[in-house]
Amino acid sequence: MSAHLAFDLLAAGSALGVTDAVYFWRLRAQADAVLGAAGAGYVLALVCGAALGGYGFGTLNLLLSSVAGVGRSILGALAGAIVAVELYKWRRGLRGSTGVVYACGFATTVAVGRIGCYLSGIEDQTYGIATTLPWGHDFGDGVPRHPVQLYEAAAMALFLAGALAALARRSRLFLRHGFYLVAGVYAAQRFVLEFLKPYASVLGPLNLFHLICLGLLVYSVTMIARNRHA
Repeated sequence: MSAHLAFDLLAAGSALGVTDAVYFWRLRAQADAVLGAAGAGYVLALVCGAALGGYGFGTLNLLLSSVAGVGRSILGALAGAIVAVELYKWRRGLRGSTGVVYACGFATTVAVGRIGCYLSGIEDQTYGIATTLPWGHDFGDGVPRHPVQLYEAAAMALFLAGALAALARRSRLFLRHGFYLVAGVYAAQRFVLEFLKPYASVLGPLNLFHLICLGLLVYSVTMIARNRHA
């Protein structure tokens, strides 16, 4: 079994375990009320949107960077899931956040899964640009590069720690806006890290993932402002 596949499975299992834990610990009543009203189609929209966004944006980024193959992107999966779920909610007339129960699980997925990307070498296409910093890592081409996968894993592990602390305090901010917060924090740190990646630019110095991050940041801020009194 490859390191990437092993950590993908570990990430999925860890995310499921964390999601179940926070559900029974703090979010059961809130999640049952919201997701019960959303219906079974909600989960279908989430899964289909994540798959289309993950593979679609991941592959498009490789094509723009003149790299052959099918790509996967956790950022694309997040964006695709959000678009699909928001369209579903609009069709059903649902308002407010429905994703707080998934916030900690998403952070766990990234924190664990990116370690698999790091261990997968140059073929994974998630490595950083060359660096002279002492922690530069050779991913297999003889060039010390930024281990951007570990930067991302660390950022989301810190978010997860903060989210669990917020849940322990029953933070109204997190209970109300937890999903928008994880989407915004992920997009913000990912926007910065994209400058350390060798992907092709599509608008000035910005690559495709930069633009998706900007869209997610606008979404996060807008939804928090819109639902601040919900």
